[in-house]
Amino acid sequence: MTLESLYEGLDLQEYYLGKVTQVYRSCSIAQIDNLALMTDRNKFSKSFRPNTINYFVLVDSFAGIFLGEVFENKASRKNIFEMSSFGDEAPNDYHEISIDTIALMAPDSDKFELAGFKTLGITDKVYLATDEVYKLFLRSLEFSHEDEEPLPAFATYLNRSQADVTLKPSTLFNRHLMCIGATNSGKSTTALSILDKLISTRRKALIIDPTGEYRNAFNSDEITKLTLGVDTTISPSKISMEQWEKLFETENSSQGAVLSEAITSLRYMKMIGEDTYYAKVGENIDEVQENLASVSKDDTDFNIELLPEQIQAESVCEPDRDNNYSFRYCYDSLKANSNASLVQKIQYQMTNTRFLTFFSNDPNMYNLLDVIDEFVHLPEASLYIDTSQLGAAEGIGGMVVDLVSNFVISREDICPFVFFIDEVHRYAKSRYSDKEFHGGLTLLAREGRKKGIFLYLTTQNPKDVSPILFGQIGTMLIHRLMLNDEINVVESHLDDYAIKHVRKLNQGEVILTSVNLLHNMFIHVNKSDRTQYNETPLL
Repeated sequence: MTLESLYEGLDLQEYYLGKVTQVYRSCSIAQIDNLALMTDRNKFSKSFRPNTINYFVLVDSFAGIFLGEVFENKASRKNIFEMSSFGDEAPNDYHEISIDTIALMAPDSDKFELAGFKTLGITDKVYLATDEVYKLFLRSLEFSHEDEEPLPAFATYLNRSQADVTLKPSTLFNRHLMCIGATNSGKSTTALSILDKLISTRRKALIIDPTGEYRNAFNSDEITKLTLGVDTTISPSKISMEQWEKLFETENSSQGAVLSEAITSLRYMKMIGEDTYYAKVGENIDEVQENLASVSKDDTDFNIELLPEQIQAESVCEPDRDNNYSFRYCYDSLKANSNASLVQKIQYQMTNTRFLTFFSNDPNMYNLLDVIDEFVHLPEASLYIDTSQLGAAEGIGGMVVDLVSNFVISREDICPFVFFIDEVHRYAKSRYSDKEFHGGLTLLAREGRKKGIFLYLTTQNPKDVSPILFGQIGTMLIHRLMLNDEINVVESHLDDYAIKHVRKLNQGEVILTSVNLLHNMFIHVNKSDRTQYNETPLL
């Protein structure tokens, strides 16, 4: 592609700046010949501000057409106030710009590529880049399939309001996507903007919303909506013991063992048709153990409402066996005190009436796993799961995320989809132990891509995300971060210039970094017109 074809329909000389006068390994310096361009206010728009920095230039060179970014702009005179205008230079005055070369278009190519070891040459001509040139650069940035249809524009390049960001889905999602940012930095708005483009183009998405923020963002024709505890249930028999521990946030291994023993006892009572808890005080020890051993792997259902009473009933111990051969359980006050905190947490969870409704076998309501199983096999179908009615506790959200993650990874022949989880830091760690909540997510991050499951996560603090999970993320949308510890977590994905600007990003401004892009992008996300309940009330 020639330089003239990039400026088709425009006067090339109106965009001429000057010539390269110095070439270094790290950058090049050009002297401005066209001083009139520096004083032409018609060019001073959001896209073209040649008297400042961070704008783009084209350099016509023997190796091809270089795309460069201006990072330094200076006039030779020490006292700039002596000059009434840029055209008021003395004979020995000059004006220079420093250029960082970021891409090259070879003479026989129609797209930009990394410049590698190729450099500019002395006397090469420098031109102000247009928005069309930058759009071409954006299209050249992606390592993706040529025949893939890009998503509609969800953002514009920062300081170039006319240069839309239209990336292909594989560029954003095929190495998983994470949106990071402090409170009120525009993280949720960015999330909805991208989800809007996915749903409107009939791509599949599974959305888990812990706060109900997106409950009215999509209509029922676009997406199937479920509200856990209101119109959707799950049988307690489908929950693994590990997931029960996550749900009730057991503090240590002993509480986990008590919870497991209590559930096994309730499974036995369900098996024999009794709708009450298993009282063990005064019962024959051998008989009780024999009864519990009779519970098979198929006897998984139980009455969760009886769980607090059953845990209290597990506060028993074996007595010292005397000459009368007393083999009956007796009450153990130490165990009862140890189990009291677990009983209180379970009773607190059950104060939410939606909780008991969710863990039931109501035939008049949707079954969560059945709906998800149907979803993963339907093309162009999306699913929204609202967990806000189950309460704000991290345990219930972590359990649902883990349950859904392990379930979808076990399915075969699924249609590829994006798995969106808002505020993933909510499911990171228990308040009572260092046990992590994201075993299922980590499995999805490692193995999901092979099955066409692509994670899209948002978080306020990347430090709260498992290092294993974070290490699988290939694309990041980084909003404003303030703490040094948070910035240190993402600094390996950014260059020095980007790191210095993480604290300076305004609301809605994002650094897009990805292993699927040739160069980091500074963009401003366009706010979606869809309904979103994230407004901050006025004090």
